[in-house]
Amino acid sequence: MADQILENIQWQEGEISRADRERLIQQKGTTIWFTGLSGSGKSTIAIALEKALYQRNTLSYRLDGDNIRLGINKNLGFSAVDRAENIRRIGEISKLFSDCGAIALSSFISPYRQDRENVRTLHEESGIKFIEVFVDCSLEVAETRDPKGLYKKARDGKIKNFTGIDDPYETPKNPEIHLRTDQLTLEQEIKTIILYLEQQGIIN
Repeated sequence: MADQILENIQWQEGEISRADRERLIQQKGTTIWFTGLSGSGKSTIAIALEKALYQRNTLSYRLDGDNIRLGINKNLGFSAVDRAENIRRIGEISKLFSDCGAIALSSFISPYRQDRENVRTLHEESGIKFIEVFVDCSLEVAETRDPKGLYKKARDGKIKNFTGIDDPYETPKNPEIHLRTDQLTLEQEIKTIILYLEQQGIIN
């Protein structure tokens, strides 16, 4: 997808800052980015974390790969170029939620390391906390879960460019949180994330 060259465009500042919004809702805007193979547990963890944060009176919003592709990114496929644009767009959306003071819970396979680093840089340049969570499990375990039967279709040649089968997954080098979902319970995973958020002063 070609980059557009925009002229006569500039960012319009308002009178209310991110700090103002964070004071209003008494929390720190943050993006938590879940990356891992299909079937690794990204969405399951994000759903449970959203509930745990709600129970602590903390505002979060979950951005899920399938949900986004049903709407804003429904014109994108699964080529390397389209995957990069998919992640670029959701990175911008995540940043907007975080700028509002919410905790964005973004669950995307996001297989390419450079795409994830671009999203990290986007946040860091705006002074927004970015937390990469590597939702790690073996391909063998992910295939046994396969709730939508996608791995079977990919093995049968019915799906092309499927991550882990005929498309690569580049593991994070230094994620803030590394969860082995083939070894931990969901409760342990949520406790690990909550503890990290507390230690970073993001939640009380």
